[in-house]
Amino acid sequence: MLKDIFGKGDDELIKIALTHPSYTKENNISDLENYERLEFFGDSVLKLFTSKLLYEIYPSSPEGDLSKIRSILVSDAILAKVAVKIGLDKQIILGPSEEKQGGRKRESNIACSLEAVLGAYYFSGKQDKIENFIKEYIIVYADDIEKHFEKYNAKDILQQYTQSKDKTRPQYNTIAVKGPAHKPIFEIEIIWGGEVIASAEGKSKKDAEQNAAYEACRKLGLTE
Repeated sequence: MLKDIFGKGDDELIKIALTHPSYTKENNISDLENYERLEFFGDSVLKLFTSKLLYEIYPSSPEGDLSKIRSILVSDAILAKVAVKIGLDKQIILGPSEEKQGGRKRESNIACSLEAVLGAYYFSGKQDKIENFIKEYIIVYADDIEKHFEKYNAKDILQQYTQSKDKTRPQYNTIAVKGPAHKPIFEIEIIWGGEVIASAEGKSKKDAEQNAAYEACRKLGLTE
């Protein structure tokens, strides 16, 4: 799938981009052989091309609005969705313990590997392919984010509100996990001031927390 999207790249760099730190640690291999350095670079590559495309697509939007949209576009939640869509999650090389602990489904692992892959293909001279990929797979979320920003940023909005009221943060509790092990549905409740203020479900804990936060914001009149 990667070759179909980006073409042929440096095979050694791409292997490193797919290697999780748990693998090098558990096999006593140098840290230079895992994705961390490429992720560091790929994060900048992602932000550069995302910024460029947003600048071109929204010529009338101020810097603040573009920054808000970009922050969500390059978040682990969006990157993990994109990575799963192209099958990248199945290609990550994990250490046995990380594999057993569900590391292949962990958003941060998948997102970091995608950033590393972008870094690897940048060094392979595939800048045009990278820009096309970001435009096709990531920028497509921009319009929905612009229209429903509160939905994507509800946790931050809620936390800012609670801290302004009593300097505390809302507490997120997992109250149920439903469905089969390979496709769980999480139910999360939010407690603030000793009371449950909202609850919601999601396909991951992060999704459920975001959905619950959005519901809390709606009830508190912080969003429409």
